[in-house]
Amino acid sequence: MSGEGEFGYIARRLAPLAKDAPGALGLLDDAAILSVPDGRELVITADTMVEGRHFLSGTDPALVARKALRVNLSDLAAMGTDAFGYLSCVTWPLNGPEGLKEGFADGLALDQREFAVSLLGGDITASDGPWTISITALGHVPRGAAVLRSGAKPGDTLMITGTIGDAGLGLKCALGELDLPSDDHEHVLQRLHLPEPRLALAAALREFASACADISDGLMADAGHVARASGLGFELDLAAMPLSPAASRWLAGQGDEAAARVFLATAGDDYELAVAVRPGTEEAFAAACAAAGVPAAIVGGFVEGGEARTIFQNEVLDIAAPGFTHF
Repeated sequence: MSGEGEFGYIARRLAPLAKDAPGALGLLDDAAILSVPDGRELVITADTMVEGRHFLSGTDPALVARKALRVNLSDLAAMGTDAFGYLSCVTWPLNGPEGLKEGFADGLALDQREFAVSLLGGDITASDGPWTISITALGHVPRGAAVLRSGAKPGDTLMITGTIGDAGLGLKCALGELDLPSDDHEHVLQRLHLPEPRLALAAALREFASACADISDGLMADAGHVARASGLGFELDLAAMPLSPAASRWLAGQGDEAAARVFLATAGDDYELAVAVRPGTEEAFAAACAAAGVPAAIVGGFVEGGEARTIFQNEVLDIAAPGFTHF
């Protein structure tokens, strides 16, 4: 890539993103200096997105940047964390368009304002390979209060925030494999490119949840991650799976409803939350979610043993692949 060079780009586009974080030191040093408020613990997560694997070539670079940040914030949200900052490591494709760099910084600036986080540092380089973005997001949580995957108990209720399956439909639209009405097309593409990390639910999770995972690989897969980490089994009722109007309209046109629901539950990229909610607190959790503008629905529960049962209309389904895996 041509232009002003690494340090000029950092000074012009990235340093302004760090201005509200004193510990970032204006991005002039090799590392940031951070402190955690008294009585709280640091929570850290990292995710990588690779062009051609996690996003299509030609995607608006601002959308790519925003999704890269948001998927990390979603990991923090699932643990009941209050996010405050992130580091960004980017490998630009050599001789790639200058618009990548500008759009990337524009996207980060938008979502910093949206989620009240600041850039704390990172690295930029270039290679002959694809455009690659690695974000490390940081937050803090009251000491001992982080919501872990391993905390579910037998009898806990499996609840889901938001709706499931839109991003999977959005990917099919982006690939030209699916043609939806204009409004539905725009909705599912929005869900694909701009997931909503549920940071607003941090306090509700800490109060009502035994365990949680964000739904990145697919509802079945991520509910299974919670169950396995907790040494439990689970039952998931696909008839109860919350769907958007766009997904419901698509579903109505499918000949095999069970297979279509399995697709929605395994496609991934939803970035909603699969929550083990303590018995008797389901209504209170749903009310807390609703107060934050997020619906929550009961879709199953956690049970003794290691069996995973997915049912639809009282029939147990045989699921070959519960969700996305990288290899």
